[in-house]
Amino acid sequence: MEPPRVIGPAALAVEEAVVETSLRPRHLEEYVGQEQVKRNLGTLLEAARRRGEAADHVLLYGPPGLGKTTLANIIARELGVNIHTTSGPAVERAGDLAAILTNLEERDVLFIDEIHRLNHAVEEILYPAMEDFVIDVMIGRGPSARSLRLSLKPFTVVGATTRAGRVGGPLRDRFGAIYRLDYYDASDLAAIVRRSAAILNVRIDDDAVDVLARRGRGTPRIVNRLLRRVRDHVEVRGEDRITAHSAEAAMRDMEIDGEGLDATDRRLLLAIVQKFSSGPVGGAALAAVIGEEVETVEDVYEPYLLQLGFLDRTPQGRVATERAREHLRVLGYEVPQPRRAERADVGLWDGLTSEGARPEEAQ
Repeated sequence: MEPPRVIGPAALAVEEAVVETSLRPRHLEEYVGQEQVKRNLGTLLEAARRRGEAADHVLLYGPPGLGKTTLANIIARELGVNIHTTSGPAVERAGDLAAILTNLEERDVLFIDEIHRLNHAVEEILYPAMEDFVIDVMIGRGPSARSLRLSLKPFTVVGATTRAGRVGGPLRDRFGAIYRLDYYDASDLAAIVRRSAAILNVRIDDDAVDVLARRGRGTPRIVNRLLRRVRDHVEVRGEDRITAHSAEAAMRDMEIDGEGLDATDRRLLLAIVQKFSSGPVGGAALAAVIGEEVETVEDVYEPYLLQLGFLDRTPQGRVATERAREHLRVLGYEVPQPRRAERADVGLWDGLTSEGARPEEAQ
């Protein structure tokens, strides 16, 4: 069994999770990046506070590790209320959700992670709860069964998902605020590294901060994890601070290249470039070659490669771009000629004049 990827979204060990939690911002002004989301969310929370009401329901979506759980906890803290946390797969029956809802105090926050994985029966309970703060409970079975409507105290649902397209329309429509979290740029990641280093009491040079930010894959969770691994690297070698040299050495030991790709990412790119002549290749065939599930390829590996411009997705399948080929070539890998050469034929619209005729026809 392979160890979890340092730059992957795999679950952290217990002690790692404790450190990760300590690095999370606790208030909105401490939260780095996502400026548009922060501005809109701040307005929503301030309005709810002034009215003394429960805030409108909030749906957060985007790739893993960008701070959806952190924002949910910040929402509760800014409102001065308790947060109750669960996840879509954990709520198996409608009765489970009903028990959670009836235990909520006024204006509390219910955070549902992976909300797209709620089953249909549970969603049916959630619709009236979110809209009218009531739930319908069936008592008894058969001909003697009857429905009992229970009133709930006003509360706020904060849903988080990495796959917004899988959240059904009826559920999505009941959220009053929907925010997308995007990948972070290098300057925001650098600010996160400096803040985390201060919390961990780690001395780090500015050049080393840039080394980590460039390899953070636009994700705070990953850049914080890299910082902790580099800290381990430095402490074991008896150094008193993280320098650019020590950060680069740690990256080499972890097989993370200058673009933030690890051995698994390169294996995927090499499969496309070497086995499929740079593509196109279907997701199922690619997953079979690298020994992963199709959903893992789509959710874990592809988003960052697409963001870098290393992959294109076409109707025929995935294609490795020239930028990806050049990156592998610089790293010393063999890069064969692509199957899909540059187009040499004349296209339908190529060479037309402004009047719609080809140059030779216009003469």
